[in-house]
Amino acid sequence: MKIAYFDCFSGASGDMVIGAMIDAGLSIEHLESEISKLDLTGYNISALPANKCGVSSVKFDVDVDISKQKSHRHYKDIAAMIERAPLADAVKAIALKIFRVIGDAEAEVHGVPLEKVHFHEVGAVDSIVDIVGAAIGFVALGIDEVYASAVNTGSGTVKTDHGILPVPAPATALILRDVPNYAEGPAKELCTPTGAAIIKAMAKSFGPRPMMKLTTVANGAGGHDFNDRPNVLRLFIGEKTEAEVASTPGLIVERLVELSTNIDDMNPQFYGAIMESLFEAGALDVTLSPIQMKKNRPATLLWVLCKPENMAALEMLIFKRTTTLGIRRNHIERVSLPREIVKVPTKYGEIEVKVATLPNGSVKKTPEYESVKKAAEKTGATFEEVYKAVTERM
Repeated sequence: MKIAYFDCFSGASGDMVIGAMIDAGLSIEHLESEISKLDLTGYNISALPANKCGVSSVKFDVDVDISKQKSHRHYKDIAAMIERAPLADAVKAIALKIFRVIGDAEAEVHGVPLEKVHFHEVGAVDSIVDIVGAAIGFVALGIDEVYASAVNTGSGTVKTDHGILPVPAPATALILRDVPNYAEGPAKELCTPTGAAIIKAMAKSFGPRPMMKLTTVANGAGGHDFNDRPNVLRLFIGEKTEAEVASTPGLIVERLVELSTNIDDMNPQFYGAIMESLFEAGALDVTLSPIQMKKNRPATLLWVLCKPENMAALEMLIFKRTTTLGIRRNHIERVSLPREIVKVPTKYGEIEVKVATLPNGSVKKTPEYESVKKAAEKTGATFEEVYKAVTERM
């Protein structure tokens, strides 16, 4: 499976996404040919080599002739134009998905229904080309899944058709809800609504770069030049490797994340419900441990093990459901035995048993707690009686 990872350390914009894709091998001729299938005139695209603080990259630009543009375009008209264009179905689906993210955000910002959202002059053409171009790139490069880092939004202010606005711009801020983001570096707009929408719509999860057999590293140049950092969006492309063979054959190694936090000011009755919510949200394990904190305050250590793609959602859940103000992340590797669940017949019914295989071929068998518990409750037998019955048959 081919995956892509966007490293948004210097933000993201539509032109940076496409620039990175061209640097990764997307043909500018193919891009131009496909975009020309849209009912769109009065623009030219270009892609030129750029150097940002010594980093080689590609600068993609859309040059728009304002005299040939409508005063504005409504969201519904843009969506209809994409739908009727003779583009591949996969390209249309991606483009419409991204535009819907922007449309929903703009509708909320301006307090109007989605169908009445409109895009002004240059911004409309620029956004259409960037979004459809990005969709063309994802399909042409054969990307199956997309991941991304936390997004650097930049700070300060930006001049727009609606006046001078704070960074991130209102639409960008709404698009980045539930997306890890931060403001660091020069007081400039580093993440645009289009860039945020592409990343938000396409990324399966946000966090560290997933394990992959890396084949391509590409850079899309932004419009700023800084003295202390390259204004580029990095794009990593490779083959996904969720589970690799460990140093000892027959074992599985996975990249996981440990989340932990100390809590000393919450009703202990809440922990049971929180633990259940964390498991439902994808936690692999949840542990509660009594600890002693500063000023001799008794407290509880909440520890959660999860896959990287579930990290952001679990962090938000911990912040929402507990009183903590901070969470520690620890990226780890877990080595485990391959295992399967088999059903063992007993006089109390079939009981699930976990069977793990060691590298030497021997096996470890353990009755599943919930399966034993349910059989005991259903038959009226004790837990010990059911457990003994299944172990005798294993």
